[in-house]
Amino acid sequence: MPGTVSCLDGNTFIVSDASGDVESSSSTPVGLFAADTRYLSHWVLTINGERLNALSVDDMLYYEVTFFLVPGGAVDYVQADVSAIRRRRLGPDLTESLTIFNYGQQDVELDVRLDVAADFADIFEIKFDLHDKAGSHYTHVGANELRLGYERATYRREISLTATEPATFDAQGLRFAARLRPGEQWSTEVQVVMRALRPDGVDFRSALRALRPDESTLPASVQAWVAAAPTLDTENTALQQVYRRSLVDLAALRFAPLSLSGASVPAAGLPWFMTLFGRDSLLTCLQTLPVTPSLTPATLRILASLQGARTDHVLEEDPGRILHELRYGESAAFEEQPHSPYYGTVDASPLFVVLLDEYERWSGDTALVMELEQEARAALTWIDQYADLMSSGYIWYERRNRATGLENQCWKDSWDSISYADGRLPAFPRATCETQGYAYDAKVRGARLARTVWGDPDYADRLEREAAALYDRFNRDFWLEDRGYYALALDRDGTPVDSLSSNIGHLLWSGIVPPERAPRVVEHLMGPALFSGWGVRTLAEGQARYNPLGYHNGTVWPFDNSFIAWGLRRYGFTSEAGRIAEGILYAATYFQGRLPEAFGGFDRHTTRYPVRYPTAGSPQAWSSGASMLLLRTMLGIDPHEDHLAVAPALPAAFERIALLDIPGRWGKADAFGRRRPDQPHH
Repeated sequence: MPGTVSCLDGNTFIVSDASGDVESSSSTPVGLFAADTRYLSHWVLTINGERLNALSVDDMLYYEVTFFLVPGGAVDYVQADVSAIRRRRLGPDLTESLTIFNYGQQDVELDVRLDVAADFADIFEIKFDLHDKAGSHYTHVGANELRLGYERATYRREISLTATEPATFDAQGLRFAARLRPGEQWSTEVQVVMRALRPDGVDFRSALRALRPDESTLPASVQAWVAAAPTLDTENTALQQVYRRSLVDLAALRFAPLSLSGASVPAAGLPWFMTLFGRDSLLTCLQTLPVTPSLTPATLRILASLQGARTDHVLEEDPGRILHELRYGESAAFEEQPHSPYYGTVDASPLFVVLLDEYERWSGDTALVMELEQEARAALTWIDQYADLMSSGYIWYERRNRATGLENQCWKDSWDSISYADGRLPAFPRATCETQGYAYDAKVRGARLARTVWGDPDYADRLEREAAALYDRFNRDFWLEDRGYYALALDRDGTPVDSLSSNIGHLLWSGIVPPERAPRVVEHLMGPALFSGWGVRTLAEGQARYNPLGYHNGTVWPFDNSFIAWGLRRYGFTSEAGRIAEGILYAATYFQGRLPEAFGGFDRHTTRYPVRYPTAGSPQAWSSGASMLLLRTMLGIDPHEDHLAVAPALPAAFERIALLDIPGRWGKADAFGRRRPDQPHH
């Protein structure tokens, strides 16, 4: 968010202003958060009654931020006699140190005040600007501690504050008094402990502290994460910046779900999506397999453990269905939101099988494929038995939870993301095109696993027949011959929803497009209506709902583009894939190397820089993963024998790239990106 400073560790994060202060409203995601709850909603530092101004901020380490401050009343900052360093570090809890300097010629009396409030707002209260809380707040002021809490029936959240220097605590915060002679400094450290308490008083968060006793272990963890990744050898400094930042952001977003501690999975993104998502996690793992393959086994295992096992219309659960979203806040606990977990997505189930197969191709880890055989079979069964709402052989969706379920259950899940070219919204149920591509890919890959790992050739034959039938049916029903592209979706009566969108690019990486049709699809993807110069827009110019700042109706999403480029490469359109890679990776340089969730779809020649989308999440897991998949695409590193492009997809801006020491059985890629399976792993 523009104008704010973030500090994060997994799904624990704090967002403040540039001086480190937090002044939140009911509708802004500012404050200290953990597990979908805002623990601190007010956190304001004053010295002698004055707020502080930031001279500079060092946020190069995602889990630590340092603010260099002077009192707001100083007329000339250069001559300010009193200055301060405020250092914030986040681990399982929050530690904030404060050091105040007196560079004047006179003694200084200091009245240091930290005003504190905790609203314990659920993330959905903030997102939807809700105000009514059914529980009650409590405050306990002790001689050496301030505790603020909230309870509602068996749900209880609490925060406690202590300090290393003597302090006076009251219901609104804590105060320090100090006297500094010329040249002296004074320091203290405030510790903020967040608790998620069970009815018996046991803290759910104690498991996180056991995994990481304090935040001092974070630097080594990040160094090990970065060191384990392949080395990028390139003279392009912009690409080096994006690669490094993406690695660090992925490290920052790793977290251990409270109910499944011990496993580390990627949170989807800050601020709204700091939790486990099915689709986002699976696609992030697909993007990052050549670079950070350790994310994948934990993600697959956790999603398998939470796979649907019954029919529940509130949670939209079905047997075999992979979850959409898992939440821990108050609204989920009392089923005011159906996220405990919520299953309203139609693409996570086929993507589960796709990732399992892709991981085995990279790693050779058949043990995991054997371990998750039943879950993979159940996901494939869900496609035919539960997702085909119209008995037409397609995956359809229509929400069963009318009160709080998602209307659109594809990746473009905003309310108006699926529309006809003239702006009309189709009726439900809907069948989006890219989801059928995922289903086709899942059946093809599932057949390979059944034949080569599970030892079930009959099941493999059946899946291959079903995939072939889906291929033929899809290319008959979704293809718009007069326009040369695939429909965005089918309406409930089978009418093609004729908008031109980025979804058709996903059909290329899933392999459901006949080779003879691919050139026409690519022509649209790279034409001026869809391609902005920075990337492919979610919706083409000329469509009634097009808006370059529309969330799913004209913005450019880096994750979306990474998969489109992967698909272009699969069909041999290497120069086009390179153009997308160049646009997205250079756009990142305008965001300090960090690709946001989305940015404006304005033409590159019009704005000359990518326009920030006002509420884009950042960092975002699948945006960080986008650079990894774009690198793979440009280099041509791919374990798929059946669609291996030979020529590198290197644009002129990236004349020399090598990704060295790639994890897995595929060894090392050379500077031209050709696969070298005969070369030993380094």
